[in-house]
Amino acid sequence: MFRLISRTLSFSSILKPRTAILLAVVGLCPMGMAQQVSFSLLPPRTAEPSPIVKLKPVQLENPREVPGEHRFWDRQNSLLFATSAAFSAADFVVTRDNLRSGGQELNPMVGVFGHSSAGLAINFAGETAGVVALSYFFHKTGHHKLERAVSMLNSGASASAVTFGMAHR
Repeated sequence: MFRLISRTLSFSSILKPRTAILLAVVGLCPMGMAQQVSFSLLPPRTAEPSPIVKLKPVQLENPREVPGEHRFWDRQNSLLFATSAAFSAADFVVTRDNLRSGGQELNPMVGVFGHSSAGLAINFAGETAGVVALSYFFHKTGHHKLERAVSMLNSGASASAVTFGMAHR
């Protein structure tokens, strides 16, 4: 191993044509040998100096909020989450009543938890928490329309499940 390293770092690698040309160009160039550029050799500036412009910092009305964005727990999101939670609770009640009276669960995810009331409650509470978590993810990534669409979609799905469950008692 040491023999291989010593061969690659030998003096003969310095004498390769590319390295020799580079060393010759740098050695013959006067700027390559200088340690710093002398500005006294540059021609004087003939342009007039630019006028001084005073810039004022922009003050936002509320520095915590960027225009076009909103807080996560604003009024609209709070109403959407409350609506989603209410429809999930109604779906829980209708599903539990239908399963107690001999009905069948059509959603395979709910079917896993549908053997007890506690399992159903955990399922629907997890669904509501998942909606809030996914909305928060979309809020943090700047997808504000998707943030609200998640709650709307879940509310619509739960409302249709409640309607279907009520119609097929």
